[in-house]
Amino acid sequence: MPEAFAFPVVPRYAEIDQQGVVFNGHYLTWFDEAFTGFLDHVGLPYPQLIAAGYDVMVVHSELDYGGSVRWRDDARVEVTCERQGTTSFTLGFAVYRSAEEVAVTGRNVYVVLATDTWTKTPIPEPLAAALGGR
Repeated sequence: MPEAFAFPVVPRYAEIDQQGVVFNGHYLTWFDEAFTGFLDHVGLPYPQLIAAGYDVMVVHSELDYGGSVRWRDDARVEVTCERQGTTSFTLGFAVYRSAEEVAVTGRNVYVVLATDTWTKTPIPEPLAAALGGR
């Protein structure tokens, strides 16, 4: 598996709720942005995946909260590939609010789709390799 990829995030004022912390739904947006950065990091930019006739769809998400991220914290989202199957894969995410403090963890399960039929298809070899092989 490739080493963890770190995607920096500085929470914007608009992402903060009345409790003074990042609103929960924004973590899923951060995961999506971190996934795109992860693909760039492993040498398979998202537009290249699309041009090859593949896309991915999130079919399951999990979030677990252990702490809070606040406005202007120096946060980052670390991404690792946890599992790779035939047509799907799971990415794990850890949101750090400081150098070592994990505030939120989560995972997304993605299914690979062929863009001509929008049906699930086996993970193409370039994506499988980018995720760390089978």
